Amino acid sequence: MKNLNFRKTVVLALVSLFVSVQVMATDGYFSTGYGTINKGLAGAGIAFYQGSLINGNPAGAAFLGNKYQLGVGLFNPNRQYTVAGNPSGMEGTFGLMPGTIESDSKLFVIPSLGANWMLNEKSAISAALFGNGGMNTNYPTATFYDPSSETTGVNLIQMFGNVTFSQKLGEKHSIGVTGVVAYQTFEANGLLSFGAFSSNPAALSGNGTDSGFGYGFKIGYLGQLTDNFSIGVMYQSQVYMSEFEDYAGLFAEQGAFNIPSSWTAGFSWEVVEDFTVMADVKSIMYSEVNSIGNPMLPNLMTSPLGTDEGAGFGWENVMVYKVGLNYAGIDTWEFRGGVSIGQNPVQESEVMFNILAPGVVQNQISLGLSKEVGKSGNQFHVAMNYALNNSVKGANPMDPPSGQTIEIEMNQFELELGFSF
Repeated sequence: MKNLNFRKTVVLALVSLFVSVQVMATDGYFSTGYGTINKGLAGAGIAFYQGSLINGNPAGAAFLGNKYQLGVGLFNPNRQYTVAGNPSGMEGTFGLMPGTIESDSKLFVIPSLGANWMLNEKSAISAALFGNGGMNTNYPTATFYDPSSETTGVNLIQMFGNVTFSQKLGEKHSIGVTGVVAYQTFEANGLLSFGAFSSNPAALSGNGTDSGFGYGFKIGYLGQLTDNFSIGVMYQSQVYMSEFEDYAGLFAEQGAFNIPSSWTAGFSWEVVEDFTVMADVKSIMYSEVNSIGNPMLPNLMTSPLGTDEGAGFGWENVMVYKVGLNYAGIDTWEFRGGVSIGQNPVQESEVMFNILAPGVVQNQISLGLSKEVGKSGNQFHVAMNYALNNSVKGANPMDPPSGQTIEIEMNQFELELGFSF
């Protein structure tokens, strides 16, 4: 009966993962952290093995022991755009209606789960399932004058499965490698007015949900250089996804939407007993994916949407800096907090297309705690994350005579509960 109940729990979590994760994440379109412990540190901790099970440093699994972890997050993103100034109405221009429009769909549920099994004293294998979210907007208006849709927006959902092998090198060093599989879905509405700019107008907008699978890998290293100081590094490859054929007239390279590569490096320092400071630097290479990195102009005028050089969101590569604190000196409690400061991938010149994807958040703060419950090794976790409001304002590049400006804006709050045993 216990095994049956556990299987039911896993199945329900998997179903929830595939139907409910549809959000705008925060390091661009990646989450600030993965797993409740890591989120309480604002994503810091590449050299802190305790938070490595859910999409962390694969080298950390060799130090975890046998461990299982479940988590569920409530995510509240708030996105809006403001158009100031009236359209010029001149031939060949594309002015927008002035006003402020908020995106609907403001609360999402994001589950995650992971397990780690020690094969022997020096090696482990682990598995994890989690949602990344992606990009989501749902404006209750025809922003771009599409007569076929009363709403405008996109919905990119990404789910990941990781299988990791981790091996200790002696007692204080380890390496790990992860096989990454991904599944993503996409839907766009309200974009048919760009049909004249598309290589395939029938595969531009309003075609329902399309999906694709992909694969990649991660490698990581974790090393304890002294009794209280460790370093960690991790590289994740580009995840190569199958094309969104129903949107081959929207995304560059005939509907391609690969997941960009990234690397992270950092340290963990136990300054005094039970008080650990950690700091990471992370780089995400958005520009290597044409559908994300290609600028709107001049590409929209020189290469049709859907071709290799077709217009994209114009996102630049970003660096993100994270600092976390963890204190475990109060009986069965642990307390943690963190700050994440990142670059904005969206430039002023790209605000028009990024009405659909206003991933402009830069600064985030997190708090978290863990409480041992029941037998030794069982812990209940809580994490709260707030992404401070940020905006980007620029001219409407499709209507220069009007002097019209577009401002995109976003903030968000997340609460996650987790349990490990």
